[in-house]
Amino acid sequence: MVSLTLTAIEGIPVVKQGDDLALLLAKGLERCGIRLQDGEIVAVCQKIVSKAEGRMVDLNTIEPGQFARNYAKRWDKDPRAVELVLRQTSRNVRNDRGVLIVETGPGFVCANAGVDESNTLADDRALLLPEDADASARRIRDGLKHRTGTQAAVIVSD
Repeated sequence: MVSLTLTAIEGIPVVKQGDDLALLLAKGLERCGIRLQDGEIVAVCQKIVSKAEGRMVDLNTIEPGQFARNYAKRWDKDPRAVELVLRQTSRNVRNDRGVLIVETGPGFVCANAGVDESNTLADDRALLLPEDADASARRIRDGLKHRTGTQAAVIVSD
């Protein structure tokens, strides 16, 4: 029989640019009394990876182009955020009721290029996807192995 158990790691502080996610996760595991085992999988929210990697953009630094201004006006969006989405886009897949379904540089197809304006702890800020989520996962995996001595897989997930 195969089973799946999901366990939240509680007590992780608000992540800031430069934070060592492997260290925060290892401390969180310890606080929760969880011993990571070889072969287990740790899923890490993309948002905290982006925060730790400094993928925050001040929207006040973005000058929207004409398309972004027109699109934003039609759909009641912030033209700076629309422009930021366009800058993260390698291919426009579909526009649907104010949502831009696009392909990003790494080849992800997602809504609004993964640009996130929620939970950024500041107005006029947006969070971008990690530049290389696979490399981010490897760094966290290697850091967890160094701190816990176990070989676990790490997935960066949205």
